[in-house]
Amino acid sequence: MEIVSAAERSSAWSWAQTTALIVPFVALLGVYVTYALNQRSVRRERRSKTFAEALTAVEEYLEMPYRIRRRPDLPEVRRELTDEVSSILARMAFHQAWLQIEASSVAGPYAALVATARAEAGVQMSVAWLHPPITSDNGMNLGTAYSRDRSNAAKTTCIAAMRRHL
Repeated sequence: MEIVSAAERSSAWSWAQTTALIVPFVALLGVYVTYALNQRSVRRERRSKTFAEALTAVEEYLEMPYRIRRRPDLPEVRRELTDEVSSILARMAFHQAWLQIEASSVAGPYAALVATARAEAGVQMSVAWLHPPITSDNGMNLGTAYSRDRSNAAKTTCIAAMRRHL
């Protein structure tokens, strides 16, 4: 039987000492992993919101033929509608630039969506301006919807690219 002196026992490494070193390390690792996951979630949420805002700008542009057709016969309304079209075009251009910088894999599909919407709704707006302003509640029901087939297809492609990017 071997006898261990008190000096040897005090210099020996114990499980308590090992635990005292491992526990703070594991806790710090847990804090780091939680922080990293939270930051990833915040970035994903920010991108999702920006994508939704970009799609909203296109949707507002596609709605403009209806707003033009339903306009009252007032010069200030005509000015407001043309200002709104300009504002929407500027927002779509902003989102195109932002996507080129932040999400290049989405920039192409979004640019195609914008081009398609401009081609489709642009012609529809030109035709809508040729219709006389609506003067009664009965005229608010336009009877037929403007075609959005090409824009809807481009939007589906764009949304798929946005989902892949997220």
